[in-house]
Amino acid sequence: MKIGTEHEYSISDADWRPQPISDRIIERISGALEHEVRFGGIKVSKELQKHVIELIPSEPGTLSFLEESLFQGLSSIYRALNYEYKFLGLGMHPLLRLDQTTYWDHDEQEYYHAYDRLFDIKQHGWLNIQALQINIPYKSNEEIAQIFNRIRALMPYLVAVSASSPMVEGHLTGYMDNRLVYYRENQARMPQICHEILPERLESIDDYIRINRSIYSELKACGADILCREWVNSRGVIVRFTRRCLEVKAIDEQECLHSDMAVTAFLLALLHSDLELEEDEGVLRGLLETAMRHGVQGLRPELEQLYRAALRSATEEEQRYLPLVAKRIEEGSLAELMARRYRECGRIEPTLAEMEWALRENRPYSTGPEHCG
Repeated sequence: MKIGTEHEYSISDADWRPQPISDRIIERISGALEHEVRFGGIKVSKELQKHVIELIPSEPGTLSFLEESLFQGLSSIYRALNYEYKFLGLGMHPLLRLDQTTYWDHDEQEYYHAYDRLFDIKQHGWLNIQALQINIPYKSNEEIAQIFNRIRALMPYLVAVSASSPMVEGHLTGYMDNRLVYYRENQARMPQICHEILPERLESIDDYIRINRSIYSELKACGADILCREWVNSRGVIVRFTRRCLEVKAIDEQECLHSDMAVTAFLLALLHSDLELEEDEGVLRGLLETAMRHGVQGLRPELEQLYRAALRSATEEEQRYLPLVAKRIEEGSLAELMARRYRECGRIEPTLAEMEWALRENRPYSTGPEHCG
């Protein structure tokens, strides 16, 4: 199956201070100040938050194609910048204070002005979130509800295994996925837009269209017609009719591209497995809260069962990526590993250096011997 992915990385200086310079970086590597450019065989795009750049493959493809082409593009960016800045994956920048960044202030900023008027985007749920987005194609409207409902039922487990945001402004909060803690509240004035991350179960595509129309009506009543687009729906999975795909938004960005593809392989293998999944909204909300708070630790038996099902149904390519998921289920999500190392070291900077190296070399993070220097 050919899919698409989108990857968001924060920009820091040598001391891990966030650098809101995505515009300068785009202009420097391409010679043009645009919101999206082609460079190194991929697309490099701005994000709302100005200390983040987004990497997008040039076209949909297999997992191995996406990993290889994106890594080549990322390496080209590093070289073009003479390794002057440090990039980090993760669901949030662990040290960022809100006064250290801002939002994109060039073309397309009118959308952000509208968001700011309605919701005040000067908060972590807007300015400090980084997601791995997975775009899964559908063949027909009839297939949408089937895939959508399965992703919905898998959401707590995907959040648990991918959690990578245990820290906010340099402090552990008790949650392993703080990105979603903030994200589910960032549009509290209109809670229907996010629906606390977990979407409603669909009987047909008509259900989804009715939900979107209701969101648009609420926005129009506030004079925010400009936001009446299919991407304004902020649930953990949405339908992108213009791209003919379902976009999964609930997954924290990982530390490197190989890890991103491992999480993606886990999802894909489970989508074509025959495992029966829980669909009750109340139960799923409870599981999602457990996943956000505890990561793998809260759902390990369930994840082990899911992993066995994924192995049975995985394609040959997906099977090559799944061992990393098995390791995360055994040792804990990236957030759990980060929190453990922070408690041992008393500082997060050594771990950030390891995370930056993991991204630059495309080597998944491993706990290994303790280094707190």
